[in-house]
Amino acid sequence: MPGYKLSERITCSNDIVEVATGKEFLIIASPSLYLASTISKIVNVPNIADGSTIIAALTKGFVPSDKGPRLILETIEGALPEIYKDCTVYVAGPSHAEEVAMGKLTGLVAASLNPKNSIKVRELLKVPGLYVVSSFDIIGVQICAAAKNVVAVVYGALDAIAETSDFFGDNTESLLMAAGLNEIQTLGFAMGATHAETFTSISGVGDLDVTCKSKYGRNRRFGQDIIKTDMLSKFKDIDDLIANVGKIGYLPEGAIACKYVHEICVKKDLKLPLSEGLYKVLNKEITPAELLLKLQDSR
Repeated sequence: MPGYKLSERITCSNDIVEVATGKEFLIIASPSLYLASTISKIVNVPNIADGSTIIAALTKGFVPSDKGPRLILETIEGALPEIYKDCTVYVAGPSHAEEVAMGKLTGLVAASLNPKNSIKVRELLKVPGLYVVSSFDIIGVQICAAAKNVVAVVYGALDAIAETSDFFGDNTESLLMAAGLNEIQTLGFAMGATHAETFTSISGVGDLDVTCKSKYGRNRRFGQDIIKTDMLSKFKDIDDLIANVGKIGYLPEGAIACKYVHEICVKKDLKLPLSEGLYKVLNKEITPAELLLKLQDSR
């Protein structure tokens, strides 16, 4: 966090076992690409092996597996001792780190099937500037956190195109956000989301709005770079992009999540024109402008 002074009480270490040992709480913030390998390194830590540590996750996206894309908590709990089944906590919400560091009021959701753990994590995070609520809809919250990044990439591309377009503008961006929220909800219920209000509150419309519009958003920036710097010219297709994502210089989770949303759409026979369109853009099948023009014919 360049430009922000961190508390002197914060320490760091590159020894993950040291970090995880003897902790009452452990918050996992590894990118989705590295989540499984991160968890594998701490499963034998004594306080994790006996289940005494409460584990929460901030990771957004999906994790590939032999059975298809898996959600974050499913991946974590599948690697941890059985005592963690339905007891981990997922933390999400519209919360860019820069504004959290400034102390600007921010809303978060602590979602878990274990109400006690949800409340404990909620209380842990309850500091000035953070407004935290609990949720039982772990699937809905996780889908919102992953899929909003996909929408934000398209939004960023539209934002860049609109700068010089006589056809796309603010009205188009609002149309795109509404279409994106609808797709997130469709995907969420297909995956097992339990509460409609998940999509109309902090996790859904709240996180989608800030991810699409904030100047701090990496996924919006990636969409803009597709247009302004021809970012995709560095890659052959979406698989090459994911394998060489380090060439981008920052991590756009939406580009990675897009592949797994595509796989879910195929498996569940879902029609999500926005998400599927971005997949085709990243896979070099259509251009961003073609995607945006196709959207008006898909409704």
